[in-house]
Amino acid sequence: MTLRLLTAGESHGPELTAIIEGLPAGMPLAAADIDRELARRQKGYGRGGRMKIETDQVKITSGVRHGLTLGSPVTLVVENHDWKNWEKVMNAAPNPEGAAKRRITHPRPGHADLVGGMKYDFADLRNVLERSSARETTMRVAVGAVAKKMLHELGIETAALVTSLGGVAASVPERPLAEIQQLTEESAVRVADPEAEEAMIGAIDAAKKAGDTLGGTIRVIVENLPAGLGSYVEWDRKLDARLAMAVISINAFKAVSFGEGNQLGELPGSLVQDEIVWDKTHGYSRKTNHLGGMEGGMTSGMPLVINGVMKPIPTLYKPLDTVDIETKEVYQATVERSDTTAVPAAAVVMENVVATELAKVLSEQFSADSFERLKREVAAYRMTLQNW
Repeated sequence: MTLRLLTAGESHGPELTAIIEGLPAGMPLAAADIDRELARRQKGYGRGGRMKIETDQVKITSGVRHGLTLGSPVTLVVENHDWKNWEKVMNAAPNPEGAAKRRITHPRPGHADLVGGMKYDFADLRNVLERSSARETTMRVAVGAVAKKMLHELGIETAALVTSLGGVAASVPERPLAEIQQLTEESAVRVADPEAEEAMIGAIDAAKKAGDTLGGTIRVIVENLPAGLGSYVEWDRKLDARLAMAVISINAFKAVSFGEGNQLGELPGSLVQDEIVWDKTHGYSRKTNHLGGMEGGMTSGMPLVINGVMKPIPTLYKPLDTVDIETKEVYQATVERSDTTAVPAAAVVMENVVATELAKVLSEQFSADSFERLKREVAAYRMTLQNW
């Protein structure tokens, strides 16, 4: 059975919720596994005031007993501590006075405000803002933390790092994944390049002073995936396509690539294709990894390398011109509490979203009712590939 998930909750509502169906029974899972990822999401130079209010911690309210999953739906809940300041505005019960407060009629360019209001026929664009907010990524990370736990138990590890921010590029060192994980965790902007970190912090400070925002690029690396996850037989079973959709679904992400990405279109085939080698110990592998571990919509057995591009956040403290949806007069866009950049935090979101999609495909390709059975099947499959 494939994993299915649903998230719910508004940015300033009482809580955020996720339901995960299809997790195997008997998988170790604790709230601490999820809280660790939620804390990573809240870090990063350039974050705004919301991170000083919220200290995200999860409550597991179903599907886990004594540290092991039951095979039934797992429900995760994260309370919004800022709810006490928004209860009248966001209450579910009818409240004309509260509904009139914090009303938004000046849509922000680059945000969902205007189109969402047009689609759902809202006179108050707060109805759009509250759900389209990147606050929703809290639960994407919470779900991803569960997926990362599954991957870790199967010997699969992930890392995420920023490769550019505000036009400043950062190098990606050729080091073991564990070292990249450590370097990025110690970095204020989640890079493995100290010189670039200093320049990025300077760019963030300058943008904040100017009331502007910055975007960037992110790389997620996944090691020890077995070859053959995904399929070439139908378009919607291609794993790279599924991963691309998952990454683009993250707020403000506008492009996805694999391996050396856009550079692949500028090179001859002889410098792009990864030549195949074989030895008795490891079986098949590649001399290079230009394609980022994906061939024909399937994992090749090489490290998965996926890149995402995040645009600058559309909420600017130097607001752009817009139009009032009632009067049609020119106004400056609404200013909500925001970040100068969320690229370092978005790296954590992307890492967890990628992990979720990988956990999905594993649960589809192997028996996933029992976690012990899943581990045995994956191990046997790895042995089959090594001897193929």
